[in-house]
Amino acid sequence: MEYRSCFLYLVSLLAIRDWVLFPITVIMVLVGVFRHQLTILMTGEPPKPDIKDIRQGKALMRGQLLAQNNSYITAPAFVERKKYLCEAYEEGKYLKNKATKDQSAANLMADPKNMEVMMDGMKKQMMGIVPQTLIMGWIQFFFSGFILIKLPFPLGVRFKQMLQSGIMTPNMDVRWVSSLSWYFINLFGLRGVFSLILGGENSADGTRDMTAMSTMGAMGQQAGQPQDYNKQFLSMKDTLSIVYHEWDLENVEQRVFVKYGKQARLFKSSRR
Repeated sequence: MEYRSCFLYLVSLLAIRDWVLFPITVIMVLVGVFRHQLTILMTGEPPKPDIKDIRQGKALMRGQLLAQNNSYITAPAFVERKKYLCEAYEEGKYLKNKATKDQSAANLMADPKNMEVMMDGMKKQMMGIVPQTLIMGWIQFFFSGFILIKLPFPLGVRFKQMLQSGIMTPNMDVRWVSSLSWYFINLFGLRGVFSLILGGENSADGTRDMTAMSTMGAMGQQAGQPQDYNKQFLSMKDTLSIVYHEWDLENVEQRVFVKYGKQARLFKSSRR
């Protein structure tokens, strides 16, 4: 009877490995590859950037660099640059369309180009959320309560909730992994496999899906939302107007003499 029980135990472990463990991993890999190819087919080639859009971004970056690195230039040079950029930001010189300078965010979102960008972002989010939701429901329906593998190294009690999701057994060893926990391990652990198969920039990364699911309800963080450059330019103008400038090379000769102990000698020689 003892040998029979051991034999049945091994057979059950092999059956769980062949019909639960491997299928979950293989299906998640295949779904990731399919989703990556479907994303490429639906999005197509990215639109070519407009020279005016690039100009807006570079003009904003120019103000940020001036505010961060103002100590590398003299005071007159900083004042001239600050004056020029503040006037340009106030007049909307770098805006893509000066006629729409005072447009609201709703009017910007009504632009067909902006709407197309937003729809592309929503498509990418849905193609990541829907497959993962279906896989999780499939695992919970067919494999709920299954124990798949036992980890070969010891773990603390804090890992019990993470590795045994869906299993209400307080006395079970922490090293046992449930089917739902195996899904989450594959969700975050298959990134290297997808990078090896599909390349570094792929659409099969599970961590992006979790980020999209957490931010989908926030309207201000939706992918593809148009930026109001006029407000950003005015904000940068206010930032530049309050920047305190101090040139790093001011009185550098005296500081060098003091640092190397030459100031006292020069003072004595001048008295002689």
